[in-house]
Amino acid sequence: MTHFNIGIDTGGTYTDAVIVNPQNHEIIATAKSLTTRGKLEIGVTNALGAVMRKSSHLLQVQQIGLVSLSTTLATNALVEGMGSAVAVVLIGFSDDMVKRSHLPVAIPGAKIIRIDGGHEYDGREACALDVKKLKKEIEDIKSSVEAFAIAGNYSVRNPEHEQYARQIISQCCVHPTTISSELSDGLNGPLRALTATFNVRIVSLIIKLVNSVRLSMQEHQIDAPLMIVKGDGSIASADSIIERPIETILSGPAASVIGANFIANLNDFVIADVGGTTSDVATVRNGWPNINENGAMAGGYRTMVRAIDMQTIGLGGDSEVEVNYKGEIGLRNNRVVPVSLLCHRFPQLLDQMKASLADGMGLARAIRYIFLPEGFDRQLLPAGLNDADREFLLKIDHHPQSFDQLVVRASDRARAERFIAHGIVQVSGLTPSDAAHALGFQSQWSTEGAKLACLMLGRSHALISWESEETDSNIEAFARMVFDAMVGKSSRLIVNQLSGQNFNDDNVLVNTVTHGEGSTGDLSISFTPTIPVIAVGGPAAIFYPEVGRRLNTEIIIPGNADVANAIGAAIGLIKIRKVIEITSVESGGYHIHHQSKPVFSINAGDALEQAKQLADSYVRNKASLMGGSSPEINYHIERVDLPDMDQERSLIAATVIAECLSTPAT
Repeated sequence: MTHFNIGIDTGGTYTDAVIVNPQNHEIIATAKSLTTRGKLEIGVTNALGAVMRKSSHLLQVQQIGLVSLSTTLATNALVEGMGSAVAVVLIGFSDDMVKRSHLPVAIPGAKIIRIDGGHEYDGREACALDVKKLKKEIEDIKSSVEAFAIAGNYSVRNPEHEQYARQIISQCCVHPTTISSELSDGLNGPLRALTATFNVRIVSLIIKLVNSVRLSMQEHQIDAPLMIVKGDGSIASADSIIERPIETILSGPAASVIGANFIANLNDFVIADVGGTTSDVATVRNGWPNINENGAMAGGYRTMVRAIDMQTIGLGGDSEVEVNYKGEIGLRNNRVVPVSLLCHRFPQLLDQMKASLADGMGLARAIRYIFLPEGFDRQLLPAGLNDADREFLLKIDHHPQSFDQLVVRASDRARAERFIAHGIVQVSGLTPSDAAHALGFQSQWSTEGAKLACLMLGRSHALISWESEETDSNIEAFARMVFDAMVGKSSRLIVNQLSGQNFNDDNVLVNTVTHGEGSTGDLSISFTPTIPVIAVGGPAAIFYPEVGRRLNTEIIIPGNADVANAIGAAIGLIKIRKVIEITSVESGGYHIHHQSKPVFSINAGDALEQAKQLADSYVRNKASLMGGSSPEINYHIERVDLPDMDQERSLIAATVIAECLSTPAT
């Protein structure tokens, strides 16, 4: 029986779903549903239901062998300060290490417990674990927190104190607990502590999302494994991700790279994934994206999570248009809800906008509405809100209200901006998507609303005359300026990625090309990429053909490019990596550092072989736990040797790396 995979991607504007035949690369069906930021599971359920209805005449539900999800939940939650109240146990940390962890600033509400303990660089115990103090601290705070993170000094050399601390916590309460040595093999203790705390903070959120998706699968009688895309482009079982949700940072962009490789059938290329909120670009070599070994960013802080090496900027179809004092069009980094989309959902707003246009006052502000996201749950508010915050939120409804009428004081404005940044409330504004509607490039939302917004903002900044009788042509000219701003900024992003440079905004030669002018003075200028450029995402087909013209290349926009992320989720592979360090002992022999107390070996050859066996066992077991089958394992050994000696006697230290690729079992 032929099996099919379902891929689902939650983007900033849309949640996409696809059904793929992984054997012959056939896309059976695709569907889109608006993303519900307040409750991602609503958008996921709607998209899943839509794609199942579309394919009902082509396959039986019993043929669904896999459901895989790429999600923005981890990234958004950490950026917006959402998640559980947490405590972090720091074992053997100095004052400087606590400062370098950034914990008090990154997670202001986190309770920090510092106790004696920890290990030396070679895995020897530096100080006995203060069990008595730990038990007392846990008892004192367990009722005021919901989860624990544990990080010990040099725990990657010996994790015994972290493991014992977790055991003590489990005896005192049933809260989720993360230990840092199971998330990363990096020596940087402060960074591991921050990574572990970020991770456990969002465990409850990922559990809720996974449970919601599983309920939706049950409603459609889908009995198949549920997988989630990680930030390096691989996939893992939902059950394993529940314990390590931070590994899903950059899940969506990573899925887009895998999807682009699948639908374009190219191994070396630059990909641009342009969505509603961001544009993400990456370079792919030999079919797999480059990985950033320094760790992915989350909420403005570096983590120790290996993820795709991707350049991301706030540039998408829903970026807010702004006009400066010179009358120049620009695009802000923030996302707003397009006026055309809002008018599509609430057609009565058209009459309000027409009344404002007739009145002629405050036109730029008259297209700005404030409202709660669809599916918003007041029970999931972030910690730290005061009474004034809650009182302000009670005034905001799901129905759009005039921003200026609701936000009347300076304190209201500061509060609204904070809530908007955290995704608690949303606002509308003019966007490139609106310009595309006004130009006739898009039509799924309200074209009338888009044209009204262009006219109002254009007149507000004297870019469209009040006396002009050629209103339609003036609206089109203004919309074209917005379109050009989007194309110009996108072109610069691609130039920077292709060149490996970060050119300044005032670079004349680059501007000449990205603005589409072609020459400056008597000098003709053109750039030509040496590898293909693939563009995916909903807005790609609208804006990127012009990007290609300016960069003297044909941009490849493959079929189903608008759902590439969901396709990447559907066809992903399980990828496991294990690093085991070997260090020499002063008295002779070697220590092998793995998931438990260091193992001693008397000679180099035995140490290397034992490390390889431990790494092999780890990746095979992990692949199996993540739902994988038919593993392929590659090994890499990095040695540090004394010169002019045979390899058996010269070894000082070594790193044994095992990487496993496995197909998900269906």
